[in-house]
Amino acid sequence: MSATTTKPILISGAGLASLLLAQSLRLSKIPFLIFERDASFVFRAQGYRLRLSSEGLDAIESVLEPKHFERFWDVCGKTGGSGFLTLDAITGEETSRSAPMSLNSRGGQVVGVARGDMRRVFAEGCEEFIHWNKRVTGYELTTGDGGGGVVALFSDGTRSAEGSMLVGGEGIYSRVAKQVSGGRLKVYDTGARGIHGQAPSAAFAGLGEGVFRLVDASRPGATVSVITNVRSRDMHDPGVRFGWTMGGHPGAIRAPNDDYTIVGAQAADLARSFVGGWHPRFRPLFDEMVESEAAFWKITCSTPSGVPEWPSDPRVTVIGDAAHSMTPAGGLGANTAVRDSALLGRLLREAGGYAPGVTAAYEKEMRVYASQAVAQSYATGKKSYGFNIDEETSPTV
Repeated sequence: MSATTTKPILISGAGLASLLLAQSLRLSKIPFLIFERDASFVFRAQGYRLRLSSEGLDAIESVLEPKHFERFWDVCGKTGGSGFLTLDAITGEETSRSAPMSLNSRGGQVVGVARGDMRRVFAEGCEEFIHWNKRVTGYELTTGDGGGGVVALFSDGTRSAEGSMLVGGEGIYSRVAKQVSGGRLKVYDTGARGIHGQAPSAAFAGLGEGVFRLVDASRPGATVSVITNVRSRDMHDPGVRFGWTMGGHPGAIRAPNDDYTIVGAQAADLARSFVGGWHPRFRPLFDEMVESEAAFWKITCSTPSGVPEWPSDPRVTVIGDAAHSMTPAGGLGANTAVRDSALLGRLLREAGGYAPGVTAAYEKEMRVYASQAVAQSYATGKKSYGFNIDEETSPTV
């Protein structure tokens, strides 16, 4: 192993893709350091529940040790039911039904997991290598003994130790992505907005088991919908909360003062303001919601035409939302992110750590599946939320 491989791989952000990559590096005995802007995993709301596809589960299983994957599998929820039902939020009537197989990933079931639980399990064994309160604002390439490397720059004016490579995994606002791609990587603001919420499992009894979309099209041009997943294993456990995600066409949902970092009562109250005329079987989801867990969110999407190309830098690359942000439609974002982690981790393991051709090989393969996923997510989101992205004129975040 060359001298450069003894330098740690630097990872910006401690999200799902970053932590799974860290697991791959840990098992390959490749040193790494993670830099996270937040003070802890519980510093801010973790967001909505994630549906895992067969590709996503396969990627996770390819990285984790068998007993570790078993712990992960145990925290996942498994939903049967009769497929994906769309219901009229006002009348309660069924308007469409997708076949169960359209969402199934393993064992004839829909598999989902709370983002916070996923992060916690992925972080096992990596905690000592996470540096909190470190927002990465860019990087500098270095030269010198051992063939050079890369240094991460932080918002507090400090610098990281020299690494052999930097992986930007800090989400849609990634400074690493903007720098390494020369601005080619863009995240568009679709104008659509949403609210996440949670309520005790008993509040979902009127739905039964399955995956549901509740649609309120009573306001012309301002449709609001809610997606939720009700799991049989937890349906009658009073200690379990289920989540729901509300989304609206551009202009339908607006946070106070356009501040989408607000959590708690203000987000909960706005969500309730939309459901006054909804069918009684749906009202408990909002009447009994846990106010402290309510949070706003923006619906964003990367370049719909595909992940762009940029001159590959052997020392720097990006994964997850930093490379390909997606709408929530179709549940493709997290599944594509863990595929990135598995792919990049495998290439680094095969190379014994940093090697000049790793980032180019990773980016070439990632662009293919990620571009397909972004295009599918955009098309589904455009239909569901009524937005349109013009790659030349639409605003970016």
